[in-house]
Amino acid sequence: MKRAQGFSLIELMIVVAVIGILAAVAVPQYNQYILKSKLAEARAELSDARVRMERYFQDNRRYNNAADECGVNINAFGEKRYFGYVCAVVDADGDDWAEGYTVTATGIAAQGTANFAFTINQDNDKVTTSVPADWTINAGCWVTGPGGGC
Repeated sequence: MKRAQGFSLIELMIVVAVIGILAAVAVPQYNQYILKSKLAEARAELSDARVRMERYFQDNRRYNNAADECGVNINAFGEKRYFGYVCAVVDADGDDWAEGYTVTATGIAAQGTANFAFTINQDNDKVTTSVPADWTINAGCWVTGPGGGC
């Protein structure tokens, strides 16, 4: 009698089950890596904006009180794909020069970064002001993961 060659149905079902289990573990982890890479844009751009603000301060000894640019156009440099950026000045005496600033990065919903918001100011205070409901907020730094770590 000739022996049949090939895989049995049970062997194929076992292979499909193993692939399904691996995919169930790998896909969520991959999505977390993608999200963390998107958050890196905000950290890099906020740090860059602070450097440009401090360079402006060194040249002028004050921050400019220009509408939402703080003296430097924060949206003119780098690739802004996942966050929108706004600069607000602190002008205690009401003149054309500001004493401080806060640059805010707010996540863009269509890019998968909704509910994320990070800020930096003239004192280099890095603050996470908003995260999704399943993340832990850590106001003393920019969070990098769901557990609130920096």
